[in-house]
Amino acid sequence: MYGTRHDSPDSEFWFDVYYGRPIAVLQRDDGWHVYLDHVLQHNLVFATAWHARRWLIKRIDQQRTRDDRGALAA
Repeated sequence: MYGTRHDSPDSEFWFDVYYGRPIAVLQRDDGWHVYLDHVLQHNLVFATAWHARRWLIKRIDQQRTRDDRGALAA
């Protein structure tokens, strides 16, 4: 389900697959940028790689919760 694929938690680039969805974090001059399903999430810049990864995982978990609720209502 979730495993790290990077040299260290502070490396300039980090990627993984979380519940089948590719996620990545890239450090640029202005901070850490996030990619979800290979798409840059515009207007989001994080101070640390940890905060960026946490946002990605939380976003997917929220979408999965909404999908699960929708399936139960059907």
